[in-house]
Amino acid sequence: MSSLTLKNVPDELLEDLRETALQERRSVNQQALQLLIEALRTRKRGGPVRATRAGGQLAAWRALAGRWRSDEDAATETKRIYSRRTRGRKVGL
Repeated sequence: MSSLTLKNVPDELLEDLRETALQERRSVNQQALQLLIEALRTRKRGGPVRATRAGGQLAAWRALAGRWRSDEDAATETKRIYSRRTRGRKVGL
């Protein structure tokens, strides 16, 4: 297999990568490869990158925590969000 060296990686990005690798129980190298694979596959499909593993979902929630701005209380905001959700597409199994 080939090797790849990344230069000039911002400290904050490297720290995020290390944290995500720890959450996913992977080495930093394995996590970087996994993220590249997911990003390139998603790009080919033309869709957004989604966190599918528990650790990735947790990291996504932590990144959003404290950034939500609303004049509504949590219960009202939650009801509003749920009222606008869609059922998604039908899947035949």
